[in-house]
Amino acid sequence: MLYLVRHASAGDRHAWHGDDSQRPLDAKGHAQAAAIARALENSGPGRVLSSPAVRCVQTVEPIAAATGLEIELADELSEGAHGMRTEALLGELAGGNGVAVLCSHGDVIPEVLWRLAYRGVDVDGLGRCKKASIWELHVRDGVVTHGAYRAPRTFGAGANDVA
Repeated sequence: MLYLVRHASAGDRHAWHGDDSQRPLDAKGHAQAAAIARALENSGPGRVLSSPAVRCVQTVEPIAAATGLEIELADELSEGAHGMRTEALLGELAGGNGVAVLCSHGDVIPEVLWRLAYRGVDVDGLGRCKKASIWELHVRDGVVTHGAYRAPRTFGAGANDVA
């Protein structure tokens, strides 16, 4: 299983002054990151990968801490990354044994999901990608076979679930 997570709330991009890759999570985002960790910690991840952007790293810090894993930075998950590169990373991870959690952005995730759907993968909820959402990508025989969307509210990270 691969879990593709959109980073949690990081405030208003236009109100941030400075390099956008350094924009951190806001208070709501930290609460969402904790909810993501609770939702995924029992799935037994063997790897945690993230876009180098601070908001992505902070989103997966709680799951990495809960599982004792190091966060691996992957440019393939960076904002603006070409979907073909991200899809190749997913293929590499699917070919391995185990569970991985990956954190990326609102432009990358939909693109890679559309690419998977174009290749015939059944993707339930295609086009959905709220902040702090999780895509469960089911793997069989080293290939992603199905994608299922988990909205933040379904695991306690929705707008009404966090302070």
